[in-house]
Amino acid sequence: MLIDLSYHPITLTASVSHAISFAKWDWVVLGGYAALLVVTGWWTAKRNKSADTADYFLGGRRMPAWAVTISFVATTLSAATFIGGPEQAFRGNLAYLSSNIGNVIAAFVVAFLFIPAFYRRRVSTVYELLENRAGAEGRIAASAMFMVGRVFASGARLYMGALAASLVVFGDIDAMHVMWGVVAFTVVGIVYTLIGGVASVIWTDVIQFFIFVSAAAIAGAILFHRIPVPLEQIIDALRHPDLLHPDVPSKLTWLESGLRKETINHSYTLISAIFGFSLFGIAAYGTDQDMTQRMLTCKTADRGSKSIIAAIFLGIPVTILFMLIGLLLFVFYRRPDLMGINAPSYGVDDSRKIFLTFILREMPTGVSGLMMAGLFAAGLSSLNSALNAMASAFTNDVYKKIAPDRDEGHYLRVGQGALIGWGILVGAFAVVCIAWQSGSEASLIDFALGVMTFAYSGLLGVFLTVLLTKRRGNAPSVIAALVIGFVIVLAFQPFVWDRIWPGGWGVVRLAFPWQMLIASGISFAVCLTGRSNGSAVPDDGRS
Repeated sequence: MLIDLSYHPITLTASVSHAISFAKWDWVVLGGYAALLVVTGWWTAKRNKSADTADYFLGGRRMPAWAVTISFVATTLSAATFIGGPEQAFRGNLAYLSSNIGNVIAAFVVAFLFIPAFYRRRVSTVYELLENRAGAEGRIAASAMFMVGRVFASGARLYMGALAASLVVFGDIDAMHVMWGVVAFTVVGIVYTLIGGVASVIWTDVIQFFIFVSAAAIAGAILFHRIPVPLEQIIDALRHPDLLHPDVPSKLTWLESGLRKETINHSYTLISAIFGFSLFGIAAYGTDQDMTQRMLTCKTADRGSKSIIAAIFLGIPVTILFMLIGLLLFVFYRRPDLMGINAPSYGVDDSRKIFLTFILREMPTGVSGLMMAGLFAAGLSSLNSALNAMASAFTNDVYKKIAPDRDEGHYLRVGQGALIGWGILVGAFAVVCIAWQSGSEASLIDFALGVMTFAYSGLLGVFLTVLLTKRRGNAPSVIAALVIGFVIVLAFQPFVWDRIWPGGWGVVRLAFPWQMLIASGISFAVCLTGRSNGSAVPDDGRS
């Protein structure tokens, strides 16, 4: 039986207000999700009252590993995966899945090299690990770079969540309307995160994970049902996506070697996964306080290590689900020969809107609300944890050095104030992303991942120096490595690169995994030039 579309009768037109709208029951479902957030926040805040910064930022190191695993997955997926995953498969193929090869490699490196070192030192933030080698200056510099990079990364993800909010409320993704979406997400994210600290974030992530995965599964089932041909024909259409041009590559391709000239600079190949995404993953899981903070909430290093490995493997099938949705969207919107009379009567002019448009126009009443609740859950889960992590880094790495020997109540208030400040900065950068991404040729996922390399490149070079050598790296070389990593990635951006190498060199584009490889390699070499009087990472016998 075909689903009645009468509740979304207006065509998609950017100039018409409320061209895409929610029905009454959609708002009821979305309101139920908001109520669930309020109840969860109140419950976790009451259950986990924070008396000091250790409780507020680390959950007293008593969080169960399974909850940490799910929270980690919820944060890594975010709105970028919810919107960008389907878009990536819709406009390309399944090659993005090859990045998981590098992610698996990275997870094991972090689990066996980074996390044990963090627990031996009993750090509150991962940047404390650097202080023994590079002094307070090195620790503060690394923490500051993380905070700058996290503003970039979280702002990009917040922008993607705001795209959805704009489409729901205003029926378009006009820049001003997206900006209002940014404001709404920022206010909700700040208030909610402020309530209960990292324990609240983790338990909320668990609930939101199940919401957005369930939403995606329902969307995939409905989408598959709407295509009136058997699975065999769908697969054949994806293998031959363009009837007029048989040489167009299959959309089912998930692994390219990257050895051919035309694919050497692609983001998602076997070579880029092994040499680029493995480094990217090590930086994300081992040097980014937003990610590592979760592992530090476990009771032991062993539990923290197991949680990250489990998280990576749990995230793979979820990513596959979103990519398959993108393939089905391609058949639905780009193969009218298969859809027949069921083909949509409207077009979608922007691939960023492809999944959102399907949700708002083709889903039954009430289900659209569930889908958008899933998307907002993905967006909020990554924003909440980022704000908490940045507040933790500022309080423990910066403020406690400036104002030592204050009582824990004072530091807790400072951390909460920092959380508000970082939330405002993240929102401001999300507004910048409206112009940055719309003027870029990158897909949403490429854009979200690419902005992270600005901070990750230098941080990875610094941490590898400290963990792999005994005496290399001091404050000047750490600071230089962080700055150089950032500057190299900046130089690779088209608006800078085209001015550095005009003409022939100007058309060369390095994909962000290769930018990461080059920038982190140079940062590592720079950091090695410094020689420290400090020792290797100390072992206090606790793990």
